[in-house]
Amino acid sequence: MGLFTKHSNYESDHTKFIKDLKEKTPGMDQRQVEGRSLLWDKSPTSLDEQRRIAESRLRQQAYPYQTKV
Repeated sequence: MGLFTKHSNYESDHTKFIKDLKEKTPGMDQRQVEGRSLLWDKSPTSLDEQRRIAESRLRQQAYPYQTKV
């Protein structure tokens, strides 16, 4: 007897909640994909843009709390 065959009909409370939520709110999957694209799916930047960003970055000293004497 395998590990997963004994309790193959088991569904956790979290899984039941998510399934119920998706049934009650149609279009939730599409809104989730749109929200993800706003935050994470960015268009690639050109090489000139990457160079400009790298050049405009300020260098921080190794230990920022030490005063220069």
